[in-house]
Amino acid sequence: MPGLVHVVDDDPAFRTAIERRLKKAGYEVAIYASAEHLLDRLPIDSVLGCILLDVQIPGLSGPELQGRLSELGSTLPVIFLTGYPDIPTTVRGIKAGAEDFLTKPASSDELLRAIERAIARHSAKYHLKSNLDVARAYVATLTPREREVFELIVRGHTNKHAARSLGCTERTIEAHRKRVMEKMQVRSVAELVSLAERVGVLASTAGLTP
Repeated sequence: MPGLVHVVDDDPAFRTAIERRLKKAGYEVAIYASAEHLLDRLPIDSVLGCILLDVQIPGLSGPELQGRLSELGSTLPVIFLTGYPDIPTTVRGIKAGAEDFLTKPASSDELLRAIERAIARHSAKYHLKSNLDVARAYVATLTPREREVFELIVRGHTNKHAARSLGCTERTIEAHRKRVMEKMQVRSVAELVSLAERVGVLASTAGLTP
């Protein structure tokens, strides 16, 4: 799977060698001598890729950079590289979402397999995030009354019950319901419920009863 691999390592010889190896395998490569360097040129999530990150780089450490990237909302998977395996650091990194930990010098096969897994994960995660952002944008287009109707529909209310709850006629509810379906770009209540679950609408109304 093609993609862009961001390599963060303070060893020039290692950076040169890894860049050559990855380009030979068909990947695009971006090189950074420090964590700060990467943060100054923050990779965008829409470009498929991953980060190869040395654990013990001067300045901001690998795990610290992982934390900053997480705070910034990056979905790029991180593969840690280390010349000195450290179980506590490994455990913390994995718990914080690291894709893998490789010990230098990693074999080409091991490295390329880890990168392939990471980029496949990034693809899945990015598309999921994109779909969620689109769904939230749809919800944001609803008027306050349409939002009320939307929440009643996904909680299982009939038009009759919704009309009674909102103090209006069934015909008014039907009109709002039609606009909600159009704005949310769904064709069935089942699709509407699925979308509501993704954006957290059902969770926010879980304590309410039909």
